[in-house]
Amino acid sequence: MFDQDSCLERLLARHDDAVVVEAVPGRPALIRRDQLLVAPQDAPVVADLIRRWHDSGEDDHGVHRMRLRPAARVDVCELASQVAGDRRHRELAVAPNHLVQGQPMWWSGPADLPRVAAPVPAPSPRLAARETTVAVLDTGLSPHPWYETTDWYAEHGDDAAEVLDADLDCELDAQAGHGTFIAGVVLQHAPSARIRAMRVLGGDGIGDELDVVRALARLAAWGGADVVNLSLGCHTYDDRPSPVVSRALARLRSSRRRPVVVACAGNTGGDRPFWPAAMKSVISVAALDTRRGRADRAWFSNYGWWVDACAPGVDVASCFVRFGEFDGYATWSGTSFAAPAVAGMIADLAAQEDVSAAEAAERVLSPADARTLPDLGVVVMPQSRDEVQREPVGV
Repeated sequence: MFDQDSCLERLLARHDDAVVVEAVPGRPALIRRDQLLVAPQDAPVVADLIRRWHDSGEDDHGVHRMRLRPAARVDVCELASQVAGDRRHRELAVAPNHLVQGQPMWWSGPADLPRVAAPVPAPSPRLAARETTVAVLDTGLSPHPWYETTDWYAEHGDDAAEVLDADLDCELDAQAGHGTFIAGVVLQHAPSARIRAMRVLGGDGIGDELDVVRALARLAAWGGADVVNLSLGCHTYDDRPSPVVSRALARLRSSRRRPVVVACAGNTGGDRPFWPAAMKSVISVAALDTRRGRADRAWFSNYGWWVDACAPGVDVASCFVRFGEFDGYATWSGTSFAAPAVAGMIADLAAQEDVSAAEAAERVLSPADARTLPDLGVVVMPQSRDEVQREPVGV
């Protein structure tokens, strides 16, 4: 449907420090050239091990970035593997700085472009037994009538604002509005929730693991959240999770609120693990197409043993930015929009019944109360999970 080679060419043109690596033929990944991410406690040891190629380093919010000398022409992936110990249980937390993406039409993020939509009824907040917060790490948040008068929106600074036209070409950037859209999906399922938006992706839908780790560290220092939504991700060079991201998530889960982390399964239409969704500690959400009154896997959605749940992800309607032809509402498709539906349902159950997010997640994803599908996990339907017919899903 889309020319992936052209999309990749444009991505590399915008990010001249990005490079495609392919340790296993046919299983590519994107990394920042000449960069290693290291857990702070491991930084002195790693710096000593790579001193021949080390150029500079910096500590920032729970992660140490090491830059290698470009003239050394080091294979960053091979170096990371050698330093970490190429075994199942790595001794040192060191990894290349992978690009994470929510960009339409290539590897992750929405499966297509947003479409103009008629106004969607605003969620109606209701009394809850307790307050819940959903952290949305994405492209940021734009003002919208649904929430712009709330106290939680007023707490956001300029660093959390959407960037709509970074290249000043008078057109909406490819993924601008993604974070606003996702916040709206959360609110539709958890209307009393507080949103904490953190910008880790540009308007083109591209970020990196460094920005994600920094945001997770800031969130942990702030006190965490009840639920964290990550509608982003990547494939890694070795198809294993980044140990640096893993440690950041572990620190976050040990924070005061012990949040549940929900992530999109990705839009490559395959079973290759997509990170961080494929981590055992993360709830991975695939997308369903329910337009024919039955639950089929959306054509773009990833699937596999590592997927925990699936929810509607085709022609989802939500709030959006105001720009050009868009007047605050859109429809969009992708696992990016299935994930916040599940995140919102978990947050809402926790709020209504005054239970922990972990307990709410267990109940929302309980296979005893819902059907399951091979390689797609538990079927989570926002209205009634029993309304969908029991046809098999084609994977």
